[in-house]
Order: sequence, then structure tokens, then C-alpha cells
Amino acid sequence: MPQPPLDLTDAVIRLGAIRHDESDLDTVLARIAAVAKESIPGTREVSVTLVHGTEAHTAAFTGELALRLDEWQYEQGRGPCLDAATTGTTMVVHDMASESRWPEWARAAHAAGAGSSMSIGLPIQEAVVGALNVYGAEPGAFDDVTAAAQTFAGYAAIALANAHLYESTATLAQQMRVAMESRAVIEQAKGIIMGQRRCTAEEAFSILAKISQNSNRKLRDVAEALVRSAAAGRHR
Repeated sequence: MPQPPLDLTDAVIRLGAIRHDESDLDTVLARIAAVAKESIPGTREVSVTLVHGTEAHTAAFTGELALRLDEWQYEQGRGPCLDAATTGTTMVVHDMASESRWPEWARAAHAAGAGSSMSIGLPIQEAVVGALNVYGAEPGAFDDVTAAAQTFAGYAAIALANAHLYESTATLAQQMRVAMESRAVIEQAKGIIMGQRRCTAEEAFSILAKISQNSNRKLRDVAEALVRSAAAGRHR
């Protein structure tokens, strides 16, 4: 029975409404899976697979069936979601009962209640790829909506890449703040040593580094302890 056409308008609006400053990567992944389940006709459950190197895992899922079908593929090291993720293409299983490319997985999927599936590659960034996995209860569930679902997956990939970029940028910004704070406290400690020992900035840094090595503590921690000690001495 033909499925109703997939109207992407609402789905794209919902994906576009994701605010990356208020949503972490896990939240974005869960939203993509939920919107896909509600938007793609014939869908029973949805999951998102992420692959980093040789490691694959399900980063979001709408139900236990999707998670189970994904994990069976990871255990076997092959299956439509893995092939879609690594090749960036779309893998459609029209009928689990007659699927020949991944026969063992398909038999298990059919026994679990899945009649068909569609996995669409998600190019996220150079080191991480993924797939949007859509599972249907009936055979041929996605025959009439594959092209539209691929378009949806394209928007989902953009949302996911933006979330990954935002999270990476936020992490880098935090690392830069920590580095700047570390530099500031080290400069303070150098100033204290220079005042106490009448030495140069280079000599003061060498003294800090030697204390750090001898005590097996981070340079910043040594500097912070020295600054606190000096401040406490001034307030006595």
C-alpha cells in the first residue's frame, strides 16, 4: 500500500529550531531521531549510528527494537547501518524475509518484528560518520519515501554537524580560557619569585618548573599555591 508523501516543511522547521547554545550533542541526536520517527511514514522506530574509526555505537534511538537491531549489526561487524555510515550511501532492505545481503541479521530482525529498514549515511565531519536508521514493521514501508527521507537526512546531517562544531568550538574556547588563566597565575608566581630572589623572569620560570618536576605537580598548581601563600602572608 503506497505511503502518503513525506512533507519535509514541518520536519525542517523543527530541525532548524534546535538551539545549539541550549542543546548538547546528545540532545540534538535524540531530537533528530524523534523528528524522523514522527515525519517519515511507515516508521516504527529510528536510531542514529555514529562510527569513529572502527568503533560504532548507537548514539540515539526511539525504542528498544532499533537499539537491538543496531547492536546485532555491531556484533556481526556488518549490516545496512554500518555500510550506510561508512560509504555515505543509502541502504534499503525492502523485505527482511527475503533479504540476501545480510541474511543472518535480516532473519533476526524479521523475528523481532521488523519488516523493512532504511539506513541513510550522515557525513558529519572527517573523523566521525554516521547513519540515520529507520525501521518499519511492514515490508516495503519506505519504497515511496526514500528520496524524501534522504533529503530529510541531509538536513539532519547539517544540524548534527553544526552541533558537533558548536560543541568542539565551546570545548576549544574553554581550553583557551583555562590556558589564559594558567598563564596569568604563572606570570603572577614568576613576579613573586623575581621579587623575592631578585632574579630574571627566565630564572623565575626555571625555579617554578623545577618545583613542579620535583613535587610531581602541574606547573599551574605550583604557581597557584605560591600565589595563595604570598597573598596569605600579606594579610597576616
